[in-house]
Amino acid sequence: MTTMIETVQLTKRFGAKNAVDRLDLSIDAGVFFCFLGPNGAGKTTTIKMLTGLLHASAGQARLGGHNIVKEPVAAKKLLGYVPDHPFLYDKLTGNEFMRFVAGLYQMSETEHQARCGELLEMFEIAHVADQLIEDYSHGMRQKLSFAACFLHDPKIVIVDEPWVGLDPKNIRFVKRFLKQKCSDEGLTVFMSTHTLAIAEEIADLIGIINNGALRALGTVEEIKALHHRPGTLEDVFLELTQETEEAVLHAVDPVVPEGVSVS
Repeated sequence: MTTMIETVQLTKRFGAKNAVDRLDLSIDAGVFFCFLGPNGAGKTTTIKMLTGLLHASAGQARLGGHNIVKEPVAAKKLLGYVPDHPFLYDKLTGNEFMRFVAGLYQMSETEHQARCGELLEMFEIAHVADQLIEDYSHGMRQKLSFAACFLHDPKIVIVDEPWVGLDPKNIRFVKRFLKQKCSDEGLTVFMSTHTLAIAEEIADLIGIINNGALRALGTVEEIKALHHRPGTLEDVFLELTQETEEAVLHAVDPVVPEGVSVS
């Protein structure tokens, strides 16, 4: 299998605090990976390093084999990104924003025309594509962000808390869309979320981070098996993210499936 996302001793310090501490991950093509952790655990900091928005204090990150710092253009050509609070240009229309994104990825007019309309229809915002983004609801903005993310047909998609503002119908559509892209086209998804039920439903692999350190890594069933008695993913999550010595001990030597590594 081809490794699409790899971090090696990835570390980010803010003053004396290690926001992310020596993170080692190796995620193969076609894997839907969910990154779980409480607020302030290091999820968004990790994502910002993977996308090149933050430089690591130590270690490195590679996307499709390309170092995000040394080969940023090659790495970002493979990448689609939906942040937790997407930045959109309010004085552009949806169509104008999609054209702007196409220009960033140096897409031809033919490529842009072939994909733009299809994506706007798929995410049910074609009817507002000529309206200014400032008039969009939060849900419409989120759907425009997803449409723009897939415009250049990325091989890796990183999404940070994508469900805010989406109604149940659109949450179901996005889940199915991403999962199908993984299984049918080999898309690699790295998703940060607080919604444990959704992670349990769609993840091929789950990582739990707390205080900047990876506490557990594995499939849903492997993560559940870390609990000292039969329990839910929520039970394990709460146990592993408690600020107690016992919680850390329970997180030692998790089961790690082939294709993913943790130090």
